[in-house]
Amino acid sequence: MARHDDPANGAGYGTTLSDAVREEVDGALAEVDAELSRRYPGEPSTRQPVHTVYVPADALAGTGVGELVDDWGRQALALLDRYAPDAATLAGIVGRPADQLAQEVYDRVRAKLEREPVEDLRIDFEDGYGPRPDAEEDAAAVRAARAVAASVADGTAPPYVGIRMKCMEAAVRSRGIRTLDLFLTELLAAGGGRLPEGLLLTLPKVTYTQQVDAMVRLVEDFERAAGLPAGRIGFEIQIETTQSILGADGRATVARMIDAAQGRATGLHYGTFDYSASCGVGAAYQSMEHPVADHAKAVMQVAAAGTGVRLSDGSTNVIPTGDAAQVRDAWQLHHRLVRRSLERAYYQGWDMHPGHLPTRYAAVYSFYREGLDQAAARLSAYVSRQGGDVMDEPATAKALSSYLLRGLDCGAVDTAEAEKATGLDRQQLNALAGR
Repeated sequence: MARHDDPANGAGYGTTLSDAVREEVDGALAEVDAELSRRYPGEPSTRQPVHTVYVPADALAGTGVGELVDDWGRQALALLDRYAPDAATLAGIVGRPADQLAQEVYDRVRAKLEREPVEDLRIDFEDGYGPRPDAEEDAAAVRAARAVAASVADGTAPPYVGIRMKCMEAAVRSRGIRTLDLFLTELLAAGGGRLPEGLLLTLPKVTYTQQVDAMVRLVEDFERAAGLPAGRIGFEIQIETTQSILGADGRATVARMIDAAQGRATGLHYGTFDYSASCGVGAAYQSMEHPVADHAKAVMQVAAAGTGVRLSDGSTNVIPTGDAAQVRDAWQLHHRLVRRSLERAYYQGWDMHPGHLPTRYAAVYSFYREGLDQAAARLSAYVSRQGGDVMDEPATAKALSSYLLRGLDCGAVDTAEAEKATGLDRQQLNALAGR
């Protein structure tokens, strides 16, 4: 037994293990330390959009990205004006109390639809676009790139924008690769040799890790040929097949896909209808809340935890159109599904129609605003070590600060009210959240 009399190291305390043993343990675990750091870097510091809006590539024929986004906002506001012209009406439709919170949410929803109706736009060359003659898809890919570049240049682009290409299956592989190449080449040229910061690319119907390997190879080669920094181009993996959740070898394929992406995977997107169909679920019962969906998304969640890869839920195909009763039923369903996803830590989803925007933002804003005071109080007590009603641990403080940051990012909460409630500025919240 050794004794250490240095006050800085605990005067008079006895130890048995030698420094050599501790150094040996450090050496033995050095590889594990590096692996943990590589595989689990933590939450990215960037904003995560609350939704992705998918539009077929031909929707940009004759219009720009900014004009398309503005039109979605106008359509959403028109529906709101017609069927929920005040806070009490919207609250009643979605089953919320007609209180002060409802008014705050309603006002913010309207402001959001006027200011930034779409946070993430995906120009679709896959299911939403379908098979077209090669010349037509070539032209659409170039047109999409020019439209994106123009909107970025004039400030009308949403925070995130990109394309969904065709998948890596043999029948459409060459077409998907060509569309990706055309789009990126033209986007780079139109952007003066730079790609937009908010560029997102989606690879659909991934079944085997080798398809992710292939996507990595493609973007690596593009970066080298175009003189871009290595790692500049990332991509989302769309989980739409049973094999992407559980492989023939009995392993969780999605975890292997994240690893195969070599740090380029930016997100996992759940494909509601393709995945449900692949499980044999009848069309009438395919839903974001079906048990097969919950299982797949739970596996995705565990696989992505700590990796920096973000999650997105899917969509509902029930569209708020028709008479007042149909619109209200669709809004009620959509609001409930969005809220359900948020409670399960799926902070992003798909919206397929302008009429989904009012209930997307109503659900998101009420989720963050109704928990603001409690989250702020708990975080403030944690920082000041005052305890309070709940004794929180560092992991919970991280979750609380992440919750507040997400509310700030989407406009549910203002910076001034977050600082007043917590006594913490944005930089301090980022530090607590591990961003």
